[in-house]
Amino acid sequence: MNLKSKTEGKSELPIEEKLRAIYELQQIDSEIDRIRTVRGELPLEVRDLEDEVAGLDTRANNLHEEIKRLEDAIADKKNVIKDAGIAIKKYEAQQGKVRNNREFDSLSKEIEFQNLEIAISEKRIKEYKVQIVLKKELIDGSQTALDDRKNDLKLKKEELEDIVSETRKEEEELQARSKVAEVKIEGRLLHAYSRVRQNFRNGLAVVPVERDACGGCFNKIPPQRHLDIRTHKKIIVCEHCGRILVDADFLLGIIKPEVPVVAAKKTARKKAATAKK
Repeated sequence: MNLKSKTEGKSELPIEEKLRAIYELQQIDSEIDRIRTVRGELPLEVRDLEDEVAGLDTRANNLHEEIKRLEDAIADKKNVIKDAGIAIKKYEAQQGKVRNNREFDSLSKEIEFQNLEIAISEKRIKEYKVQIVLKKELIDGSQTALDDRKNDLKLKKEELEDIVSETRKEEEELQARSKVAEVKIEGRLLHAYSRVRQNFRNGLAVVPVERDACGGCFNKIPPQRHLDIRTHKKIIVCEHCGRILVDADFLLGIIKPEVPVVAAKKTARKKAATAKK
């Protein structure tokens, strides 16, 4: 019951109040976006380096496993050689006790077969040892690359952490204000706002009408629709980009969120650099 009454209370707000609430939310969310923009491509670079380090780790582990399999194969071939040697001695002893040429020839073929097994096993052992040497060289190269990437990752993480720590307080405060602002907006309108924000890189879902054009896509707005926007009788969206449109004069009374400290410092540095030029 309480949830229903709250929802009804939101939907009963005048259109002007709904527009004011949704625009205030847009201003807060835009400040959060600006703070995150300060971090630039660093989060993506850190993620890419983490993936690269994980890939190099996996490759090194796979190479170690392959070497282990080759070493096991060498041990198996040495056992084959040992067993073949024992068999040869047994067949040679039996040759001295044969009663006819057929038995002697049969034992000779067995001895020949065992010698062939020894020769093949020795050849395989040499091949496996060569493969082990090559894989160890690959491991050494991978380890060097892995150490370099880990060092790069450490530096990038430290750089990102410095930026995040500078902006964390401002971002947390704005996120808290964003949640408070969301409570004032009915679910259907909030869902539409979030969906439109995700469709555009600049995150603008609510824009003012400037010079009779949409402040987002800059397409001209017909006079009748402009009149509807100015009268605040209903929520109007741009027929080209889908953004919610608000009257620029109506926005003059809305107080924008304070510019975060880090953003202010960045602006000051830019002005100083321009003054020097």
